[in-house]
Amino acid sequence: MLIWLKSGDPFPPVERALAYPAGLLAAGSDLAPQTLLAAYRQGVFPWYSPGQPILWWSPDPRMVLFPAELKVSRSLRRRLARQDYEIRWDTAFREVMEACAAPRPGQDGTWINAGMVDAYVRLFGLGHAHSVETWMGGKLVGGLYGVGIGCAFFGESMFSRVSDASKLALVHLVRRLESPGVSLIDCQMSTRHLASLGAREIPRAEFTRRLAELVDLNCRIV
Repeated sequence: MLIWLKSGDPFPPVERALAYPAGLLAAGSDLAPQTLLAAYRQGVFPWYSPGQPILWWSPDPRMVLFPAELKVSRSLRRRLARQDYEIRWDTAFREVMEACAAPRPGQDGTWINAGMVDAYVRLFGLGHAHSVETWMGGKLVGGLYGVGIGCAFFGESMFSRVSDASKLALVHLVRRLESPGVSLIDCQMSTRHLASLGAREIPRAEFTRRLAELVDLNCRIV
């Protein structure tokens, strides 16, 4: 049975997530900063379509990227070496989110609605959300955004307007995170694209165990 939350209610244990739809844990509550941070710390994230109540998910297995396991293809390595792009951090957070929300070929809509954008912009203002941006010729051409808590980073979405622009941002993010000791990047759902970059699935129990050890540590991400 789906659990309904009121604002301020604690999240139930992730083990209570439904088998179908796989990983759906709860509905309701709000997107206030304290709610989002509590969700991420427990391994829960919001994902819902316009017109739906807020839906909270904790899939099993969980797609993650360990920084040391990042795969950089030969062609991407050559692309990284070119000097025709610039990586910026946290200079266009809202623009990155809005670009991630733009329609894509083969998709009818997006889960990144106006309320989600406003909620994560608030998190950004509090220093918990970050954007990694690829710029070319003074234009934003790709990037990604996510949430950082302790020594864990929760990737949310990425976009590209030119080939490999989001991959460039991801590689620079991983390299940046390794230095302060971030050892886990949450990718949420499994995709072939993420798998090609070295992400892999792990059991939810292992994910939440690792997460509990990381969120209370002190890693300065940006």
